[in-house]
Amino acid sequence: MDDQMESQRRRGTSKEDLISERTGSLGCCGWVIVILSGLFTICLFPFTIWFCLKIIQEYERAVIFRLGRITDRKAKGPGIFFILPCTDSFVKVDLRTVSFNIPPQEILTKDSVTVSVDGVVYFRVNDPIASVASVSNADFATRLLAQTTLRNVLGTKNLAEVLSDREGIAHSMQANLDEATDNWGIKVERVEIKDVKLPVQLQRAMAAEAEAAREARAKVIAAEGEMNASRALKEASLVIAESPSALQLRYLQTLSTIAGEKNSTIIFPLPMDVMSHFMRK
Repeated sequence: MDDQMESQRRRGTSKEDLISERTGSLGCCGWVIVILSGLFTICLFPFTIWFCLKIIQEYERAVIFRLGRITDRKAKGPGIFFILPCTDSFVKVDLRTVSFNIPPQEILTKDSVTVSVDGVVYFRVNDPIASVASVSNADFATRLLAQTTLRNVLGTKNLAEVLSDREGIAHSMQANLDEATDNWGIKVERVEIKDVKLPVQLQRAMAAEAEAAREARAKVIAAEGEMNASRALKEASLVIAESPSALQLRYLQTLSTIAGEKNSTIIFPLPMDVMSHFMRK
């Protein structure tokens, strides 16, 4: 935690130093031009008012450049602000959250399996001055960086981790992107993995493996059932052997069950000792 706070403090200090360099003095010649522009604006005041007043929306900020230099450490807006028509120019920056899809990336995982992965990234501009002065196109740069970060993060994972730990991969991507785009004035709010596409042959192999595992578990369960049934039959045979009349009662119970089903044919089992008695006669 201390290391993260120290790194954030260093990044904030470097960003402030960078902004302070860009908001330096205009110089003697620059101030002369600014003063002349101000006098020109005052002399033609009824007409220049339409060129001096600008309006931006609640979700926008304006970064003002005076003779090519940033005039203030803080962006202007929202509402009405004033510029000099000849020396000042401004760039509008949208502060709303932007989302974009990461195109499907063919990635080789750590265990040498090729998968196609896509995702979605949500980000916003939290420092308008840095987003304008530090990178030419913050939106496009963030999109390219998201693609490379997805490849780098998934390249360190095996297939099982890619399929089961999407949330962890998304958090890792968000942390890497947020750290890389901090100097650009970009805040990555959320990263999500949308879909992981496997090759058709690998899908068939995984389906066959899962089916074989299910069949193996079914055979084990059936074998355990047979073993438990044989133990129960063994215990029942021991009980019946201790009481010969119990076997006869079992015969009668079986006959009662068969008669209740309204069958036309009833097979009556006879003990072998009774049959042997008639055969001797």
